[in-house]
Amino acid sequence: MTTMFRYPVFPLLPGLDQTDIPEGLSRARSIMAEPDYMDGDSDELIKPKKLLNPVKSSRNHQDLHRELLMNQKRGLAPQNKPELQKVMEKRKRDQVLKAQKEEQEAHKKRSDLEIELMKRRETLEQLELGQHKNEEEQENTPEFVKMKSNLRRTKQEVDGQERAT
Repeated sequence: MTTMFRYPVFPLLPGLDQTDIPEGLSRARSIMAEPDYMDGDSDELIKPKKLLNPVKSSRNHQDLHRELLMNQKRGLAPQNKPELQKVMEKRKRDQVLKAQKEEQEAHKKRSDLEIELMKRRETLEQLELGQHKNEEEQENTPEFVKMKSNLRRTKQEVDGQERAT
């Protein structure tokens, strides 16, 4: 017999033995009284009906439930991981991929020709960056500064021609 707080859950009633209970019914059902409306002889009474759950009857809920059941059958159960754990796993995965890529590059031996070509490419890129910076500086300078530099240049050219002759 199951007890809770020193009291039996299903107390034994006087005059009711275990042998009096039919085998199909549980002991609890034999103790409880049957409701009156179960007889079926009174059609005038309103019989209780189970209430509909509006959430379960909604189309979205049904679709979601169907999708979850299909995913569970396929073994594609959704991950119940917190967002922080997902981010940390992604970072770790990225670090592993980066380390593998660096390792592959280190294993790949470069010839002297490849090294020289890479140096030349880097110097050309630096020169192009310098040219772009100069062009941007010239575009950002005011008009009068440009005119002044043009005048200086023409004056130097004229002075240079006079000295040459």
